[in-house]
Amino acid sequence: MSKAIQKQTRLLIVDDDQHLLQSMGQWLETQGFAIQVASNVKEAKTRLANDTFDVALIDLRLGDEDGFELLEFCKNSVPQMVAILMTGYANIDTGVEAMRRGAADLLTKPLIDDELLMGIERAMSQRQVVEENRNLKAQLDHKFDKTNIVGTDFRMQKIFDMIDNIANTKATVLITGESGTGKSLIARAIHQKSNRKDGPFVEVACGALPENLLESELFGHVAGSFTGATANKEGKFQQAHGGTIFLDEIGTASPGLQVKLLRVLQEFEFEQVGGTKTFRTDARVVLATNEDLEQCVAENRFRQDLYYRINVINLLLPSLRERPSDVPMLAMHFLKKVCQEEGRSLEGFNDQAIHALRNYDWPGNVRELQNVVERAVLLGKGPELGVSDLPSHVGTVTQSSPQISVSATGKRQTLKEALEGPERVIILQCLQENNWNRNETADQLGINRTTLYKKMKKLGLDTPEYAQMIE
Repeated sequence: MSKAIQKQTRLLIVDDDQHLLQSMGQWLETQGFAIQVASNVKEAKTRLANDTFDVALIDLRLGDEDGFELLEFCKNSVPQMVAILMTGYANIDTGVEAMRRGAADLLTKPLIDDELLMGIERAMSQRQVVEENRNLKAQLDHKFDKTNIVGTDFRMQKIFDMIDNIANTKATVLITGESGTGKSLIARAIHQKSNRKDGPFVEVACGALPENLLESELFGHVAGSFTGATANKEGKFQQAHGGTIFLDEIGTASPGLQVKLLRVLQEFEFEQVGGTKTFRTDARVVLATNEDLEQCVAENRFRQDLYYRINVINLLLPSLRERPSDVPMLAMHFLKKVCQEEGRSLEGFNDQAIHALRNYDWPGNVRELQNVVERAVLLGKGPELGVSDLPSHVGTVTQSSPQISVSATGKRQTLKEALEGPERVIILQCLQENNWNRNETADQLGINRTTLYKKMKKLGLDTPEYAQMIE
């Protein structure tokens, strides 16, 4: 272990043998560690409450007390600290129990100097890995939290409200919408917002695997159940226990698989392929499809009972052409993200480029917009991106006659819905021009402030998210 690590390492030694406690503490101090000692559980808890430690060395037998009790306390109260157990009565069962309860190591007395140092070094390495995992999880939590999903359109605001309302339920969620609208991102946001966020999030692309492999992927299989099954395999439903399983492209599931999915959703039980043992799962199920499942039911391509079972809560994601006011904000969001990843510095898009982006139809939705922005950032030459930096099929779009928007369900917009789009654009542009000063915006629009506030709320413009995106 390096001297730099030793000087940063604070140790708590807990042992009822005063002679060993004193000698071990003094020797470790000569090795550069910061040491505190305790001779019983109560004293150790006091030390832990009043100070911060990197590693605790805990004897298994503390008089009439149990070192496992203190280990459990450490695991719950100071999870960032790692613990090493010490014992003079080690056996295989003790070692297994120590690891099961979360100890970083089990050292056997009498302790050898080199063995003790190596144990501490291993514990510090484990602590570093735990810290890195914690930081990575925090980054993922931020990335997939609903507050990081960009959109001020009133349809998206309703979806955000729905996520808040359903996150902590176990109800099955069906996310529908065209390809590229962000169904996977919404599924992850539901998981991250829920009380299951510390559990696993398991995603399965149902359309990417043939039927026999998909069944094995979801439920697992036993060795010898089919050609190539040389060992037992745990399925995704088992892996998602205590968390969330996301089944994308559920409309592609075969009739046979649909029957098994119906049983899992109703009884939370299943058998592995080729097996007879019944497994139970505590996984929250979120599904997604870009197909019209009602039409699939009518054509006998999807079981009606399964459709009713999965359509408990339905989130319909609007296409990007249905929320054109969100295009500039999304474009700036992706531009900043790519610039940060690639170490580039750009001012943004000029007015002509924004005009082209807004008026393009975006058949690939948000995913296509992200790809277009990434391409523009990587290939753009100047400090500001223009029409020439966009793909030709996007950059040549001109303002055409107003089009009647059609939703994913095939329903045309009402006149009121159609007029909301231009109104939202005008108000949003005025807010931007006035740096989101509502008084100046109301004066510029020739309306009073109360009317502006009501319109902003109705149109989903009552939050400063857009302003933050372009700062």
